[in-house]
Amino acid sequence: MACYIASRENRFYVNVEESFGAVAAVTASHRFTASAMEVKEEALYPQRRDKTGTRTRGPVMGPLRRKVQFAVKSYLVGTEAGTAPNYGPLVHSAMGKEPLVSAGGIVESVPASNRIRFTTPHEMVAGQGVSFGGEVRFVAAVVDEFTVELNIPFTLVPGPGALTGPTVSYALGNDLKSLSLFDYWSPESAVQRIVSGGVVNRMTISVNGDVHDLEFAGPARDVIDSSSFENGVGELMAFPLEPAVAATYEAVPVSGHLGQAWIGAVPSQFLTLTKASVELDNGVEMRSSEFGSSLPRCVVPGAREVTFDCMLYGRDDGATKEIYQAARTRSPLQVMLQLGQQGGQMMGVYVKSLVPEVPEFVDKETRLQWKLSGCLAEGSSDDELYIAFA
Repeated sequence: MACYIASRENRFYVNVEESFGAVAAVTASHRFTASAMEVKEEALYPQRRDKTGTRTRGPVMGPLRRKVQFAVKSYLVGTEAGTAPNYGPLVHSAMGKEPLVSAGGIVESVPASNRIRFTTPHEMVAGQGVSFGGEVRFVAAVVDEFTVELNIPFTLVPGPGALTGPTVSYALGNDLKSLSLFDYWSPESAVQRIVSGGVVNRMTISVNGDVHDLEFAGPARDVIDSSSFENGVGELMAFPLEPAVAATYEAVPVSGHLGQAWIGAVPSQFLTLTKASVELDNGVEMRSSEFGSSLPRCVVPGAREVTFDCMLYGRDDGATKEIYQAARTRSPLQVMLQLGQQGGQMMGVYVKSLVPEVPEFVDKETRLQWKLSGCLAEGSSDDELYIAFA
């Protein structure tokens, strides 16, 4: 018996559930890296209004309803190009639609700086990621079955015969997938936990820290633990053992200062950005107040909000002044963040229509900075945000 449990002796696994609350199976390949996972379980005590002649709280018979919230903090890690990172199910739950995988293609020609024509049908859709030369871009429009228009031209224009890299892309959808999050500890005799029926309500992507941070938080149906487990909970007959732990586990983070930032009606690259974050809020509610059940029955996504915050140095160039003018006139801009700069280490975040708020001038340091907070993305139909890994 250990005299205490070290907080580093912790391993996380995640997978998408087949049905809400039915614990998903995991293997060693579902392990992902995170710096912290918080799970808060709160019992919802009903009020007794009978007059007991005392101020003491009396008991209530039967199991109580509970409110479960989880939060996971991870970061961008290197992976094989064209494959989703192991925390991909969390991104999937936040975004909604099934990820789209592109193997890349052979370039036939570049009819314009922001257009690529392939030798074979590209089979891509608007919002899907394209990578080349250590950069990731997004399909702004599909011209025809061989040609796509990019949101931003590649810095190094691909020539005839060049190969674009593989990508995995995520788009917004109305149906959010539920997850099973596994929280395993050493020694094996410690209390192990599973968050079942978890749904990502809020996803935050931050750049220019020590690493590129990704945070996921939301409600869950239940918390299952190895100490009080009963057959049938989460549709399990036994509490699942942890998959065999590999002798070495490689998940190397990507440095938080590596990447690109593009902002503008016709986007310009900003080299003056000091901090930025994109947050997706799904407005999720649990269907948990119906008669006859102490656990939520399903998930109800609400109105979606995508917001952008950033800090950048104030300058007198046209691209910087355009942000201020757009804020005053409520004119939309494009925003694209590229995290990382090598194949297998890149993540692209694309907001195609963002209305900036008027910048706050921060003059406490030696150089003037602009602070933009709560800039809201607009869209027509599930197109406010796109994400791609390359």
